[in-house]
Amino acid sequence: MTRSKSRKVPDITSPWEPFEDRRRARDIKREAVLRVAVHLFLEQGYDRTSLNEVAERLNITKPALYNYFANKEEILVECYSLGQELSEGALTRMREQDGDGLFRLRGLIRGHALTMAQDFGQCLVRIDDRVLSPEARREVRAGKRLIDAGFRAFISEGIADGSIRPCDVKLTAFAIAGALNWIGHWIQPDGDRSPEQIADEMALRLTEGIANTA
Repeated sequence: MTRSKSRKVPDITSPWEPFEDRRRARDIKREAVLRVAVHLFLEQGYDRTSLNEVAERLNITKPALYNYFANKEEILVECYSLGQELSEGALTRMREQDGDGLFRLRGLIRGHALTMAQDFGQCLVRIDDRVLSPEARREVRAGKRLIDAGFRAFISEGIADGSIRPCDVKLTAFAIAGALNWIGHWIQPDGDRSPEQIADEMALRLTEGIANTA
């Protein structure tokens, strides 16, 4: 019996993207959903923002959103998480820096101020986490406590090494964080000072009363 010759596979471009490309495209689309959503949350409030509006801004259908997020709360939790990552990044960087407690504290102040200048950072302070389910709220508040602990740790270090005057660590940390969080309410993208200028000024002004210059 004569064996038939194997047919040559035609050179056809596959309509399916490689896995890495598909994942990258999905991440880009997911990020777009988050950026549009957080802007709307800040602009008109979480309760008054619907998934229909998010979909319309993205020029997609509402069902398409469910490919990326199960519901509106999941979107908000992720927005909180991204804001938290910005602040935690500043905390991590300052922990790795050489320097006294005052130096580290000022660095964390700068980092947190810059976080408050961004939409995801503003989400942390302008959207009440009581809209979340109890489980999601606990997760968000645990992240906020981590940053508070970072402020307290650097203040305590500064008192121990002499770069910061003796003070009530808890109240001082609350005062600093409160002033920084308020940036998220008043900062304007077209303001007369850049986020970096604001951050540098805050680092000096919020520590001048406790810095040990003697």
